[in-house]
Amino acid sequence: MTDTSATSRTYLLCPPEHYTVSYAINPWMDTSTPVDTTLAIGQWAKLCEALTDHGHTVYTVEPEAGLPDMVYAANGAFMVDGAVYGARFRYPQRQPEAAAYEKWFRAGGWRFVAPTETNEGEGDFAYVPGPGFILAGYGFRTDPRAHAEAGEALGRPVVSLKLVDDRFYHLDTALAVLDDETITYYPQAFSASSRKVLRQLFPGAVLADEADALAFGLNLVSDGRNVFLNAEARGMAAKVEARGYVPVPVDLSELKKGGGSVKCCISELRT
Repeated sequence: MTDTSATSRTYLLCPPEHYTVSYAINPWMDTSTPVDTTLAIGQWAKLCEALTDHGHTVYTVEPEAGLPDMVYAANGAFMVDGAVYGARFRYPQRQPEAAAYEKWFRAGGWRFVAPTETNEGEGDFAYVPGPGFILAGYGFRTDPRAHAEAGEALGRPVVSLKLVDDRFYHLDTALAVLDDETITYYPQAFSASSRKVLRQLFPGAVLADEADALAFGLNLVSDGRNVFLNAEARGMAAKVEARGYVPVPVDLSELKKGGGSVKCCISELRT
């Protein structure tokens, strides 16, 4: 079992007041499936409550009309050591979100680095505190050239990982950081060479299966002990519990219709 201990975190989220599925830019989105925005707001509020109940600080950014995916705050930027590398979205439907998040970070006085390369923030970047490096995904949304740009902006080494299954179009749908040294991931979401890299770097990783990934069980947030994850992902909850973590299930069924769950809704403010 893993020796786990929680550390207090600070998170940024965006209320889903304008959330709907009005276009389809990933395999999970179906414009013919009704979305209950009121239910989504209630589920999101429960997520915030779970985070604060476990001692974490939650900030919110004002949602903007016409940006239904702004609720997926992880995509708005990526922060390490108080420095913020901004987002530059691939699809035009989401591109205005970048400016909304940039405005919030600049107003807060953070050191903001505007990107020139396409990237979708913490959706495709994960920070592993122990070794101090960044895991970075590409293949569907983020241009691999953004990896070098992020490394320069944040002063951290970057390990590039290729995603090969469009159901797991962002890194945070296929991999998550559990504590300072440990990750969990679904191997088949990555290319053969990227799987080899992950095996070498993280021999003690918690390996997920396809059922875990399809339940958005890897789209989780961990404080080093408590693992906040989609309530549907019961198999993933059992896996992390067996390794000494405490699963905290949260029902985000409405937000899954847009292709996101717990992690998609949360940007970590690492100061």
